[in-house]
Amino acid sequence: MPLYNQLKVYRAKLGLNQAEMGRCVGVSRQTISLIERGDYSPSVTLALKLASVCQVTVEDIFKFEGDQDE
Repeated sequence: MPLYNQLKVYRAKLGLNQAEMGRCVGVSRQTISLIERGDYSPSVTLALKLASVCQVTVEDIFKFEGDQDE
């Protein structure tokens, strides 16, 4: 089941570019890019860090295809 995300939207709301977001959570700009494109599913730890920086829940950022909570 594909994992969809709204990371780019939340990152833009914070006014951060991919490199800055990566520094905030301890990963590279490329990792943030891969997550935003849906080509990489982050670990639980990274997902929690991203949610913390965005001040939202993990579920606000990440959704599985077919998730009924939309």
